Amino acid sequence: MTRLTRRHLLPAAAAALAAPLATPRIARAQQGQWSPNRPIRLVVGFTPAGTTDIAARIITEPLSQRLGQQVIVENRPGAGGNLGADMVAKADPDGHTILMQTISSGAINYQLYGQRMPYKPEDFVGISLVTRVPNAIFVHPGVQANTLGELVELAKRNPGKMNIGSSGVGTSLHMTGELLKLATGVDLLHVPFRGAGPMLQEMIAGRIQVGVDNLPSVVNHLREGRLRPLAVTTKTRTPAMPDVPTTEEAGLPSVEATAWFGLVGPARMPREAIARINRECEAVLADAAVWRRFEELGGMRADLAPGGGSTPETFDTFIRNEVAKWSDVVRRSGASVEG
Repeated sequence: MTRLTRRHLLPAAAAALAAPLATPRIARAQQGQWSPNRPIRLVVGFTPAGTTDIAARIITEPLSQRLGQQVIVENRPGAGGNLGADMVAKADPDGHTILMQTISSGAINYQLYGQRMPYKPEDFVGISLVTRVPNAIFVHPGVQANTLGELVELAKRNPGKMNIGSSGVGTSLHMTGELLKLATGVDLLHVPFRGAGPMLQEMIAGRIQVGVDNLPSVVNHLREGRLRPLAVTTKTRTPAMPDVPTTEEAGLPSVEATAWFGLVGPARMPREAIARINRECEAVLADAAVWRRFEELGGMRADLAPGGGSTPETFDTFIRNEVAKWSDVVRRSGASVEG
């Protein structure tokens, strides 16, 4: 099974930039439709090698071929994805700057940051939901817990003495930890990092006991035993790690969090550009070879429309519902951003 890492993805992206597109420019196949006239920037509000970056790089090459212009990933990490999202919200809405939106910058952060948020939900328009992935709860192998229940009991015996890492304040990983604390009453110290990579390095080194991450960016560490999986946060087990139980199976059904990743653009983006990028993105995701790469990492289908896949309208509705859901979770948890 192919394992996607930064080492595999970044050289491939560089090669794509260096070489001319090999396929015909499908963008010109139909007259009267919008076509990009220069490379498209796909902004990722997180560091390279995290799940958002991986998801973006899986689709860029085939999407470039279908659009007839290169789609180039641009990492702009910071503030739980807000820096990159704000850049796109304020970009020229001509279709040449789009965002890989996430559950954090697209839903959780509105309540978490409150008046400090630099943009509003209506500053964006949905294009396509790319994928959804489980979050995994795991521990360093030195932690004396083989199940989620054992971890809860251990934390209760050591209140305030154990920490839980995430890739940043406001991420679904941070909120998964808050849901765990709400459901069990355990006292775990949240330690946010600027991306999944730094958090996982500290966990493997043994300086963080408990971690939460999107499955794609941690799955290889779990498979190879560097970290021990306890549960995934979806209602059903993931084919990527079928032996790992769900939080519901562990007796904690309220600890459910499915991270999502999708393309959005500035609110005033032309409808023709939205429709074109949606159509080509959905065609990319319908390709079996492309989707196999997502499945290997735990990716789940993003079926919002009646016939499968997503439309700009169904993705917009999905985002509105996510904003409402996670605003309630943030309020109940009492989580906030200091400053």
